[in-house]
Amino acid sequence: MDNLTYYIQQLLTGLTVGGQYALIAIGYTMVYGILRLINFAHGDIFMAAGFFMVYMSATMPLYISLPLTLLLTVILGVAVERIAYKPLRSAPRMSIMISAIGVSYLLQNFATYYTGGLPRPYPKIPFIGDIIVIGNVTTSWITILTPILTLALVIGLVVLIKYTKVGMAMRAVSRDFETAQLMGIKINNVISMTFVIGSFLAAVASVLFFSKYPTVTPTIGAMPGLKAFVAAVFGGIGSVPGAVVGAFVIGICENIIKALGYTTFSDAFTFVLLILVLIFKPTGLFGEKSTEKV
Repeated sequence: MDNLTYYIQQLLTGLTVGGQYALIAIGYTMVYGILRLINFAHGDIFMAAGFFMVYMSATMPLYISLPLTLLLTVILGVAVERIAYKPLRSAPRMSIMISAIGVSYLLQNFATYYTGGLPRPYPKIPFIGDIIVIGNVTTSWITILTPILTLALVIGLVVLIKYTKVGMAMRAVSRDFETAQLMGIKINNVISMTFVIGSFLAAVASVLFFSKYPTVTPTIGAMPGLKAFVAAVFGGIGSVPGAVVGAFVIGICENIIKALGYTTFSDAFTFVLLILVLIFKPTGLFGEKSTEKV
């Protein structure tokens, strides 16, 4: 394999990883845009989706277990919002942030208890794991499919936000929560829809991620969740396009670092990037400056 082919493979892998981060990061950025909340449990929703698929596929055919996994993940995401976040909506932000961290550890510990803490093999999904050769580059269908599916889902989400009543309500709530409530917008429905979308995308990300790295553990969601959060901050948290751009930048840069032989520092790069963004551009690439009302 020549150097050019090797670097093309790494670039494709970076796009794949970036697409997976992007789908998770959208959940962070949407929830923050509506509630001004960092949902630290979002990475564990991603992990739970992996376990749902493991156990559902053990007893059901794929055409049932896959949509059921997506549905259960959405139900879990909405349940977390209703049980852990809704009662604290008028509480100080610190309280709801602590609640989010608590939910994260609760999901991790429940998964550890239920599985015994043992890694579980992810079921093989036909077709997407097959090898494909393009010119001199050998890759898999999952590598080609992930960025395409990610961009398709993002475009669909942007259309939803810009051209539907639900999207208009989301934009209104993100601009001014109290005024939107006074204007008759059903805040609870908007927030639930936000968690539905975020959890659904996290479930899709889990299918793509575990099809490539087919082992699920109770703590597997922590690092992808943190990197997706960094991607959201880098792009400008609250901005869907920003989260997607940030995720692809992180995914590509990580794999370039690995290709250069510095695998040990690939994770560190993500958090160095977070520090630099917070120092030099706290609102991120596409973030808007917020003004405090007095």
